[in-house]
This record gives sequence, structure tokens and C-alpha cells, in this order.
Amino acid sequence: MKKILNKVENIINEMLDGMILSHPDLIKRVPNANVIIRKNLNQHKVALISGGGCGHEPAHGGFVGEGMLDAAVCGEVFSSPGPDQVLEGINSVGTDKGVLLIIKNYTGDVLNFEMAGEMTESIKCESVIVNDDIALENSTYTVGKRGIAGTIFVHKIAGAKAEQGASLQEVKATALKVIDHLYSIGMSLGACIVPASRTASFELGVNEVEMGLGIHGEPGTHRMELQTADDHTLYMMDKIFEVMNPKGGERIGLMINGMGATPLMELYIVARKAQQILKEKNISVIDTFVGNYMTSIEMPGFSISIVELDPETEPLLLAKANTIALKRF
Repeated sequence: MKKILNKVENIINEMLDGMILSHPDLIKRVPNANVIIRKNLNQHKVALISGGGCGHEPAHGGFVGEGMLDAAVCGEVFSSPGPDQVLEGINSVGTDKGVLLIIKNYTGDVLNFEMAGEMTESIKCESVIVNDDIALENSTYTVGKRGIAGTIFVHKIAGAKAEQGASLQEVKATALKVIDHLYSIGMSLGACIVPASRTASFELGVNEVEMGLGIHGEPGTHRMELQTADDHTLYMMDKIFEVMNPKGGERIGLMINGMGATPLMELYIVARKAQQILKEKNISVIDTFVGNYMTSIEMPGFSISIVELDPETEPLLLAKANTIALKRF
């Protein structure tokens, strides 16, 4: 597999430098650390920090800015950042109102982020763990359900709550509410290529797809024959409904997330079918996100995420944000 790289060992450093040079009005980098922080920090609100291994761009640095994250801590490709890096992030953006760590449910992320939170001395620190993947529990990287693209809804809604000046406990409670009403599932048509290995992380047959896989290419629930976009969308929506158990009348946010190599043309075909299914269920879509939000390098495939909204979380989802990957005014 061909890659547009210099030296493999410099990938993260050069990528972060490129982000800073391209968006100096929004973000800056903590010296000697793989931490991106918001350019104009608001010292009068709870700070939000997330992160994890790189290879999921635009997550997580692409969501640093007004209305979302205050810092993103970046590990090596598909590898959790160490607690020392997370601590750099906490110390760089922490305020008197405290810090909320938004952690995807992968063992390394949970251990390292929570360890860093315990290492802080003068900054109040709380954490939430996102486990939106309804496909399966207990996989290669985690105990319990994995955290995948639905995490962006937590960043957005909790970030808007923090911008309102809410307390640390109030922002945490809002984040937990979102997590409790968040459902995601993904599928892949092929593997990604980790730069250090330059080989596919798994193999699929010509007419085969992997259903329910994780964002690091870890195995899903099963393999099945490639079908139409409508068939796959209906199957995945039905799996979400089995857990969500909608009664009709719900108001939701919908995300059709590309895994890195799926054209927008195909993602919008999926979005079309998802919208039709939701309308038939008498579920109102308040906001729709279509594009690459949490990828797996260049993996072909997509995920669907649904977040149930209420009178508190709906306006927060629609609130102003200004980040590299999400600009909303």
C-alpha cells in the first residue's frame, strides 16, 4: 500500500505541526507534547479534554475549539497516549471550574486518562466513558462496549453545556445523559493499512463485509455478503432499534460517519435510506451529520450513530461551535 509519508516515526509530529500551521486562528500545540489546545481559551468554564490514538482524523484534534473540546491528547497510531501526555493537557487547559475527561471505552485510554486525572493536584477532574457501539461487548481492545463515532455527539453537547458556564458536575451529568441515549454501529468493506506495518489488518473476500467492526479494525460480530446500500442501512438501523426501543415521537441527532475511504456520494445514499426509515418510525431528525468524523485511516465503510434528544440536549446540539472539523454558527 502506498502512503504519502516521510519517516514513519515522524507521522504524528508532522501531522500536528501541519494542523497548527493550517489553522493558527483556532488551535495551538503544547510545547514538547502531542497535545492540541484551543487558541483562545475560556478560563471561566469547565474545560473538556478527549483524545486517543491517531489514525481517526479528524478526531480528536479536529474538534478542539469553541463549543467543543479545549484539548485533544494524541497517541501514536491506534495507541493510547500515556498518562504524562494527558496530564500535560489537563495542566494546559484546566480552570478553576475543573476538567471533564471524555474517554472512549478502550482499556488503554481508560487507564491512562483516569490515571492522569488522579495525578492532578490543584485541578478538579472528572471523567465519563463513552460506550456507544451496540454491536458487541468485550473485544480486542476493551472490556464492555466500545466507544466509536457517537463520541462526537458527547463532545458537542457537553461542550455547549460547558460554554454556558455550567458547573463540572452539571457538565458531567449532561455528558452521562448523552452517553445513556447514544447508539452506534459500523461496517467495513475492507481493512485499513497501519503505516508502520504497511499490511492490511485483516482480509475480506471480494463480496464480503465485516459487520460491527471497531475503529481499529478489530473484529465485528460476523461477516456477510455485500448487499445494496439500502439493505445494509436497514440491517444496521434495525440493530440500533433493538437497543434503542423507540416508541415513536423521539427527536434525535443522526450521524452517518465515513471510515476514511468511503465517498460522500455513498454516505449520502446511506443517509437517504436512514432518513426514510426514521420517518416511517415517526422519529424526528433534528440535525444530521454526514462525512468523516471518526475514521480508521483509509478503511472503506461507515457507521451510523443516533443520539436521543430532550429539551436540554437538543438546543445544545444545535449551539454554536467553531472547530476545524465542525463549524456551526
